[in-house]
Amino acid sequence: MKEEEVILVNANDEQIGTMPKMEAHEKAQLHRAFSVFILNDKGEIMLQQRAAHKYHSPLLWTNTCCSHQRVGETNIEAGRRRLQEEMGFTTELRELFSFIYKAPFDNGLTEHELDHVMIGSFSAPPVINKDEVENWKWMKPDAVKKDMESNPQEYTAWFKIIFEKFYEHLLTNIEENEGKGK
Repeated sequence: MKEEEVILVNANDEQIGTMPKMEAHEKAQLHRAFSVFILNDKGEIMLQQRAAHKYHSPLLWTNTCCSHQRVGETNIEAGRRRLQEEMGFTTELRELFSFIYKAPFDNGLTEHELDHVMIGSFSAPPVINKDEVENWKWMKPDAVKKDMESNPQEYTAWFKIIFEKFYEHLLTNIEENEGKGK
């Protein structure tokens, strides 16, 4: 099976090539990625715990799903595809913002990503893919924030970065969803 390739980009998110995923992480090459946050009708975030055999950040908690776009795939298409592959469902997604981050890992790999952050709604239990996900849970944003402050070692590096940037967007979306239900 051919190793998945990532889309190399410049700081303006313009594609400049492709590279095998592991090589891009070994060389800390900037590449396109996405992170999906799913909220339920109670204003909780669906978190996933990464599978134990993942090559980095095993058993750490993170956002609902994340991965890399494929050539020719839109950000939304990629988010929906990976949501189905990891969590066993799809839903409408909306892109909120993107940003660049760089996070080195103890194993010598580095995530250097232009990350597109998306949000969606879903309130049923997922059907997790055990090859990708160890566990999952719903948490209120303020509970996530407090737990992350007390137990930062239990969360992925990118989730900590994204959550800080995403927190105000999250609260706004929760308020908007609650307003629709009235």
